[in-house]
Amino acid sequence: MAITKNAKKAHRASIKKKVFNTRRTRAYKDVMREIEKLIVAGKVAEAQAKLPLAYKALDKAAKMNTIKKNNASRNKSRLSAAIKKAKATK
Repeated sequence: MAITKNAKKAHRASIKKKVFNTRRTRAYKDVMREIEKLIVAGKVAEAQAKLPLAYKALDKAAKMNTIKKNNASRNKSRLSAAIKKAKATK
């Protein structure tokens, strides 16, 4: 446990930040899972329609340093590639 006054304050701040980071992480992961389920189900058009929501959630998470910028870019790229592949096989 934190001993100094400054460490206690930092601990309180980290607990508050954790709430926001968890919320942002859950937001982009939920959208990504939803898109992946749609692709597996063969609903490519619906997955394509949800892509901007995933981009928005990933960009917000990267902007607020919840995830790194390249991580967001990689996830966006993989989602769009999966949709493109699903379109080609359809």
